[in-house]
Amino acid sequence: MPDYLARLNPEQRAAVEALDGPLLVLAGAGTGKTRVLTTRFAHLLVTRRAFPSQVLAVTFTNKAAREMRERVSAIIGRPAEGLWLGTFHALGARMLRRHAEHVGLKSNFTILDTDDQMRLLKQVMEAAGVDLRRWPAPGLMALLQRWKDRGLTPERVTPAEDSDYANGRARALYAAYQQRLRDLNAADFGDLLLHTTEILRTEPEVLAQYHRAFRYILVDEYQDTNLVQYLWLRLLAQGHGNICCVGDDDQSIYSWRGAEIENILRFERDFPDARVVRLERNYRSTRPILAAAAGLIAHNRSRLGKTLRPGRDDAEGEKVQVVALWDSEEEARMVGERIEAAQRAGHPLSEIAILVRAGFQTRAFEERLIALGIPYRVVGGARFYEREEVRDALAYMRVLVQPADDLAFERIVNKPKRGLGDSALRALHERARLERSPLAVAAERLAFSAEGLRPRPRQALAELMRGFARWREQLRRDGHVATVAAMLDESGYTEMWKQDRSPEAPGRLENLKELLRALGEFESLAGFLDHVALVMENDEQAEGERVALMTLHAAKGLEFDMVFLPGWEEGLFPSQRALDEGGEKALEEERRLAYVGLTRARKVAVVSHAANRRVYGNWTAAIPSRFLDELPEEHVEKAGGAALERQRAAGAASMFAGPLALAARRPPPRIYETGSWEIAERPPRAEPIAVGERVFHQKFGYGRVLAVEEDRLDIAFDKAGTKRVLDRFVEKA
Repeated sequence: MPDYLARLNPEQRAAVEALDGPLLVLAGAGTGKTRVLTTRFAHLLVTRRAFPSQVLAVTFTNKAAREMRERVSAIIGRPAEGLWLGTFHALGARMLRRHAEHVGLKSNFTILDTDDQMRLLKQVMEAAGVDLRRWPAPGLMALLQRWKDRGLTPERVTPAEDSDYANGRARALYAAYQQRLRDLNAADFGDLLLHTTEILRTEPEVLAQYHRAFRYILVDEYQDTNLVQYLWLRLLAQGHGNICCVGDDDQSIYSWRGAEIENILRFERDFPDARVVRLERNYRSTRPILAAAAGLIAHNRSRLGKTLRPGRDDAEGEKVQVVALWDSEEEARMVGERIEAAQRAGHPLSEIAILVRAGFQTRAFEERLIALGIPYRVVGGARFYEREEVRDALAYMRVLVQPADDLAFERIVNKPKRGLGDSALRALHERARLERSPLAVAAERLAFSAEGLRPRPRQALAELMRGFARWREQLRRDGHVATVAAMLDESGYTEMWKQDRSPEAPGRLENLKELLRALGEFESLAGFLDHVALVMENDEQAEGERVALMTLHAAKGLEFDMVFLPGWEEGLFPSQRALDEGGEKALEEERRLAYVGLTRARKVAVVSHAANRRVYGNWTAAIPSRFLDELPEEHVEKAGGAALERQRAAGAASMFAGPLALAARRPPPRIYETGSWEIAERPPRAEPIAVGERVFHQKFGYGRVLAVEEDRLDIAFDKAGTKRVLDRFVEKA
């Protein structure tokens, strides 16, 4: 037996040696998926079942492709050359350059990056007379990419697939955009597979050419394929039928990127003579962690089924720890203290990770780690205060506190877009240099003078400067939290992200909400900005080991000795937004995400949830996640936490009485709504407003009061329609 086969367990070897016909390898977490895939590739070459150019091997990342190439070269003892090995997009581009003329392109076509795609789409929309303010280009781009992910050319978009975007003109705009790309001899990333699939569908000779060329097809991470990738593979596999797909239906967590779990679930229907090999020996985690993860994922119905079991002799270990805490602040303290204890015991920080469901959760842990002096790194994203939307909001705050802050003013003067083009911004800088004044002062003078700017940019600048004057007055009157919330709304910044249809937009809005939560913990805006400046001093470039902090989505494929999984509460995990949008299907994906989180841990997994969470300065009850009840009790060790012990001592019946016990010690908080936000404890209005009175609102104009409910008013505005607003934001007309 060759040495490379002797190193495999029986299931892995079966997957490597089943060379002919369709094969699905269900590879559980930590079961040696990469070893099987690379060994199978090398085995095809060593046994001379195929030349290197006759194997099509598809990965999802360039890193995975490089690793496969290196491992195959190591097994066969020479550099692996002439391979068709790469990502879907790289291989699609390679094919498209050979047959570009079939879709109206030349072989030297340009592949546009994201910025160029957006700029071209805006040109197409403007030429069609579309109002970009009402119908923002990112929304249409997201729609076009969804169509391309589903293999739909403009001609293939059916009425059922169509959208009412831009009053039903989306399909026509799609066709115009595609024509413009052809005119420029260009393609975007979605076109690389869309065009190639269309060629394979419509050009039998080209399809036959690739059937002759590829004797074997290998596919990694099959559970993450979208529909156009699936169609591309199906067409190519029609030749010899020797397709091997490796994946894990229990780790399909990217539906928001277009991944279709149905692709892997229907493999046996697509290929009736397919063989299925299950890799269930896990070489990563301890027995209790594997048993807990298996018990959890068993509640999913849409799965092919497998049960992980330890593959190591030393697989015994600690049970999964479930820690119930009084509040979210104590949760951060608990995690920090346990990491400190592990560090003192000599545990390397690089083997510790905190995995959160949503990006906004990182803030509390970042600040706790900074306070303890524990180095950390945010994997797969920026640190909380370095994220684009947070930096923009901080820039608004800095200008509010210090109008002479030119760097902050320059960042937000045209964000969101206010019609201030290059010439307007150039005039602003020239005026500031000429008068040796801050940009804000120059903007004030330009906005309210008849020279230097055209009417439209002058009006936009004047509106912004009036806004800052209004917000400074509100800051003195209503406090910093309410003022910042109103500023983000009235400046149009919040609406900009609401209109953005990219997958990242909801997360950006959540980060802004978390920023307001953080703001509520400080007595003043200036104090908060000082705090942020100190936090930002944490040296990201520090040498040495660091704790990894990331979302569960970013953690897939990684592993650590000790893993913390905080925030297992209903609405947070599983995500309420995901459940509202996707129902039962989304719940199963959330459960798969929990499964991924647990199986990242080699030795220690700590799951935590809080009885109370702070929402804009108010404490609200948090219900433990349903996933906690799905963990097998025999593999879980529960702990109450010091704060819950104090609660029991105070006579509370259980952890669920936390909000009641808390309310007994403090007056019930009031929640005030302003635009997109809920703000804590604003003072009541001195002069009450009655039904029927005529009022004025800075944003909505004049209107008449229809109803009064405490400090909330229902007002029929002359131009903006009926709105519910706070009485603090209106004046008697």
